[in-house]
Amino acid sequence: MKLHDFYYELPQELIAQDPLEDRSSSRLMLLDKNSGEIKHEHFYNIKDYLKAGDCLVINDTKVIPARLFGVKKDTGAKIEVLLLKRKENDNWEVLVKPGRKAKPGTVISFGDGLLECEVTDVVDDGNRIIHFSYEGIFEEILDRLGEMPLPPYITHKLKDKNRYQTVYAKHEGSAAAPTAGLHFTNQLLKEIEEMGVNIAHVTLHVGLGTFRPVKVEEITNHHMHSEYYCIEKDAADIINNTKKNGGRVIAVGTTSCRTLESAASYDGTISESSGWTEIFIYPGYKFKMIDCLITNFHLPESTLLMLVSALAGRENIMNAYNEAVQEKYRFFSFGDAMFIS
Repeated sequence: MKLHDFYYELPQELIAQDPLEDRSSSRLMLLDKNSGEIKHEHFYNIKDYLKAGDCLVINDTKVIPARLFGVKKDTGAKIEVLLLKRKENDNWEVLVKPGRKAKPGTVISFGDGLLECEVTDVVDDGNRIIHFSYEGIFEEILDRLGEMPLPPYITHKLKDKNRYQTVYAKHEGSAAAPTAGLHFTNQLLKEIEEMGVNIAHVTLHVGLGTFRPVKVEEITNHHMHSEYYCIEKDAADIINNTKKNGGRVIAVGTTSCRTLESAASYDGTISESSGWTEIFIYPGYKFKMIDCLITNFHLPESTLLMLVSALAGRENIMNAYNEAVQEKYRFFSFGDAMFIS
């Protein structure tokens, strides 16, 4: 499998720049992974395609407003810091722009000194380790000063921070939203539960590596970024019971899918677990846990496009994407959805 096998033409105007006012009013493409048959729907009708005894697996990570704009304390030069990974205490791995100005010992001030950090180390990829100093509660200060780290293809400013969070976001730690979940409203989830569909929560903190382009033509040579995940016992029990009783395990988003496939045993069961995953799913992969997937439309030549191709077949996916372009679906994070079953 070569990188160019996952290329498709996407007109710029189909990249959704703003979220829809009503989360569940986005369009929904239904793709049968066996036959390749395609149908067109609206997301609020997804419950018509779910059955009692199925299990929706949702990623309850919460995006932190990880983008900070500050100044170098000694020169007043403007500098941008993007939080990537929390280390221990108040140490973080970050991306700094412009990086050449952020040598170890550099002190950066945010919000007129409400928050300060010192660069302590330079690590792989040119990322920095910084140590924050502040008075009060870090999360509250970050909420006040930080901006949502929207993907590079979104150029519009986000009016409401909550529109880049799922309604069930709970555990802070993501640098990007698990966007398939953005289509659900609390009311829709309630109606789905009342139908007898189980809902299991898992957590995977999405890293910015999710937007990192694949730079090798031979895709098996691509090295995936690592992300932290956690599956608690109650979620594992719900998922295992669903499998045992013949229900379908439906991952909401590629992040839920990667979490389940990272933690699943080859006998098709899952246990309470947590850790870091670098799982790379591409055609030829044998799925151990998920049966269906709710997902958005992904970038050409991306690892996420490879993942959905592994589930539904590359030809089916490329046909579906070409039809989505013809039908003027909205693409990427704030775009429309696909249900692969």
